[in-house]
Amino acid sequence: MAMNLLKYKSKKTLSILTLSVSIGSLMFMGGCKKAFLKPDPLSIFEPEATFSTESGLKAALAISDRHLRSYWTNTSSNTNSVVIGTEYMFSDLAVYGKSDVDGNSVNFNFADGLQPNGGAGGPGGNDGNYINHYWDETYSGIKYANTIISYVDKVTTLSDAVKNAYKGRAYFHRAFRYFGLVFQYGDVPLVTKLLEVPKQNYKSTKKAAILEMITKDMEFAVQWVPEQKDMTSIGMVNKGACRMLLIKCYLATGQYQKAKDQADILINQSGYALMKNNFGTFYPGAQPSTWTITRNVIWDLHRPENKLISANTEVIMGMPNRGVESNIAFATMRIFSPLYNSGNLKTPSGGNAMDLYARNNANYRADLDYGRALGRGIGTIRPTGFAQNELWVVNGVQDATDLRHSTSSGNWVKMENLKYSTAGSPNRGQNVTLYHPTTNAILCTDTIRSYYQWPHYKLYITDVEQEANLGSNAYQGASKGSIGDWYLYRLAEAYLLRAEAKFYLGETSAAADDVNEVRKRANCTRLYTNVTIGDIMDERARELYLEEWRHMELSRVSYCLALSGKPDEWGNIYNVNTYDKSQGTDLGGGSYWYKRVVNLGKMYNRGGVISNARTLNYKIDKRNLYWPIPNSAITANKKGQLSQNFGYTGYNAGVSVWSTWQEAVADEDKTE
Repeated sequence: MAMNLLKYKSKKTLSILTLSVSIGSLMFMGGCKKAFLKPDPLSIFEPEATFSTESGLKAALAISDRHLRSYWTNTSSNTNSVVIGTEYMFSDLAVYGKSDVDGNSVNFNFADGLQPNGGAGGPGGNDGNYINHYWDETYSGIKYANTIISYVDKVTTLSDAVKNAYKGRAYFHRAFRYFGLVFQYGDVPLVTKLLEVPKQNYKSTKKAAILEMITKDMEFAVQWVPEQKDMTSIGMVNKGACRMLLIKCYLATGQYQKAKDQADILINQSGYALMKNNFGTFYPGAQPSTWTITRNVIWDLHRPENKLISANTEVIMGMPNRGVESNIAFATMRIFSPLYNSGNLKTPSGGNAMDLYARNNANYRADLDYGRALGRGIGTIRPTGFAQNELWVVNGVQDATDLRHSTSSGNWVKMENLKYSTAGSPNRGQNVTLYHPTTNAILCTDTIRSYYQWPHYKLYITDVEQEANLGSNAYQGASKGSIGDWYLYRLAEAYLLRAEAKFYLGETSAAADDVNEVRKRANCTRLYTNVTIGDIMDERARELYLEEWRHMELSRVSYCLALSGKPDEWGNIYNVNTYDKSQGTDLGGGSYWYKRVVNLGKMYNRGGVISNARTLNYKIDKRNLYWPIPNSAITANKKGQLSQNFGYTGYNAGVSVWSTWQEAVADEDKTE
């Protein structure tokens, strides 16, 4: 395993060891399984020796840094879905789109199928969702971080300041993962150390207690981890990333003034600045004669090749994804764009609308090479109508100049912008239309999967493998050798977090100023004078699509609203003790997350949707705010009882949980 750490002036690959899960002290919290005890012949080492040197600590940190990508991409060879897609299916912005599967399958029916023994969690992903993957991989990431924390003080050659920097980075990794866990799963087991023997008597710890602990850890990290400008490598945890996570921790613990103060430092005193002009290298796409990009700052900002360069003053922390050894496939164009080249879409004359041809095919036309220009999508995850249309309305008017929703610049694609490409068709070269021009008959049998708008600027990645193959007719996304770098944090989000802190403090006009800074950079003309929490979450959706964990952030804001006593955009006020204790699929009640998913997304709980001769029953329940604790974790914890979430099989309000993190930490060494 290797990871590229990017240098400002040169590239250097740091070779690192594979952390073996066979070591007794690195036991996974789910219990003692044979797979974790069997030695891995590729990575047998003595931890005391390995982690007694700085090179060992660097190796463990490199694994932690690389592991962050596993929440966006996919570590398997499956190119039909990615992990981050699950966060969007459980949100107001997207749903599962593969309408060729059973309409009652768990990929759609979250309300009836999402049970702790599998259900919509599936076997760990495949084409559906990855809720179980989030659980497993997050605790793996916690294990890596705990390894560094447990051994750093044993490296005698390091000064206290350097040790504290290593601790701070490890605290970030652990806090980042726990922050996700508590807003995906609620109360979860707290694991802060490496155990000498397997522990099977865990209790869950209250999410408020875990948030208190990681806030303390991030205060330490902000003090000791260096700024990016004082580092030579990109892709490692820096002070800015620690400060960003601390802001979120302060929001989640109700410390709104502290959150605002930290955001002030990040925005005004840390050397970052929003990118407001074109920068870096202009990459117009593989086939500009098919799809023309008019160069603009939003396009440049989201080119993987520009994301981590020194000229980009907006990136706070990125995730390098490049090279042959360390690249992880990220099939963004395949998974998130529509399946337009199928029999689902017809021309007015009756034939297939958009057959794709390779460059060595006699039917190839360079001006109709959509496979390279836009990629060949399969519509696994498709945006809701809200994400395509209503989201872009501000103060009652659609902002026509917003570069993030701009078809004239080439950033955003509507099906009507495309042209029929099938050879021999009398309609070849004419613009695509959903309805027949004279009969008004619909020309697409599957408008769920094959006919929708999408943000091309977010999805486009030069597919090196397919570009080198003249016999290929379609890009997928980042392949081996591609540059698929992605943002973890950038400054635009800091503005929106500061706006949120100001909202909770009652400073809605000042909050609007921060939202407007992000909007003005996107060339928007529709600006706010005051904002609701809904306005802030809308702007997050416009700016941070496929960057933020959308479900987790909606869950966090649901909790923050309940803590603050502030109303949502509809005037609802939530009780922190009850906001997450509702179930049902009706339109009333539930958390803020549920109201946005159902009332704005308008795909769930609306009855069957007929597409491709199938009835798709999109259902989601109020209880699905938190995902079920996996049955595998519950059964492996044989000597204790984990707390199952409200509404799922096994829920018991009387199950004992730790109310403070100190109690949970003190119990970690007790195995009976």
